[in-house]
Amino acid sequence: MTIPLSILDLAPIAPGQTARESFAASVALAQTAEKHGYERVWYAEHHNMPTIGSSATSILIGHVAGKTSTIRLGSGGVMLPNHSPLVIAEQYGTLAELYPDRIDLGLGRAPGSDQNTARAMRRDPRASDQFPQDVMELQAYLRGQSIVPGVQAVPGAGTNVPLYILGSSLFGAGLAAALGLPYAFASHFAPDALHDAIALYRRDFTPSEQLATPHLIVAANVIAADDKADAVAQFETTRRTRVRGMLSRGPATPEYSDDQIDLFLTTPEGRNIANMMRYSAVGTADEVRAYLEEFAEGTGADELILAHQSPLIEGRLRSVELTADAMNLVSA
Repeated sequence: MTIPLSILDLAPIAPGQTARESFAASVALAQTAEKHGYERVWYAEHHNMPTIGSSATSILIGHVAGKTSTIRLGSGGVMLPNHSPLVIAEQYGTLAELYPDRIDLGLGRAPGSDQNTARAMRRDPRASDQFPQDVMELQAYLRGQSIVPGVQAVPGAGTNVPLYILGSSLFGAGLAAALGLPYAFASHFAPDALHDAIALYRRDFTPSEQLATPHLIVAANVIAADDKADAVAQFETTRRTRVRGMLSRGPATPEYSDDQIDLFLTTPEGRNIANMMRYSAVGTADEVRAYLEEFAEGTGADELILAHQSPLIEGRLRSVELTADAMNLVSA
């Protein structure tokens, strides 16, 4: 059986590009994914990052949903400690009323930003400690069974938007297992705890009203191209961009050349950053298929969510198409 494939889209803003152009690219990506049989597209909440446009996930989801027909769309994820559970229930409840049976709500507990930005969002540093309670409060709103006396989500109550727990550590795996929710591991950028988290999730899973058996989603980077050398070159550009972004945070930071980035990647710190992209399928369609099949088998994943990392939208669209064809997805 072909494993279901989904897409994680950060709405990347390329050098010289506007956010509006990035959103148009996200629409094209979702339309292509829908055409080629992907399950869902998720958008990740990040803040104060000039190269990522998906900070307002619910708005972007609504925009893309209006320009697609069947593919599921959701957050991958909403960083819940940044928000009131009631407000998120209202936002995603609104989306569910507008686009029935198409909306997912993935939840994480990280701020999706640096400490200064977290303070600018008025985020309580202790908010992440309340993440499990906030998840349960949010779930109750969406079920129409509010645990806050006299308060209900309008819209939202009774929509039962499906929840997913996102994580890159054992904490999220344990919470997803305890609540009987699907679990998505962010192995596309935080690979180290992947197998321990999977084992914990499957071992401790408790069936729930939403989910009878575990549902595990694992993430991988993908660059599929018609020519392997092209795919490798795209991957090197993407990796340099990631390193450059991590080195260039803050005011008055210097510009780093490709040669400087490549030299940095030979250092212990550079190798640690490069390790973040350990799970990456790069090459021709056949090579990507072989990698993803082995990755799925090795993790026991029920679904793969892929971050197509080509620097330009044309490359990402081609990667989406080649991967779908290679993995035998059913086109619309």
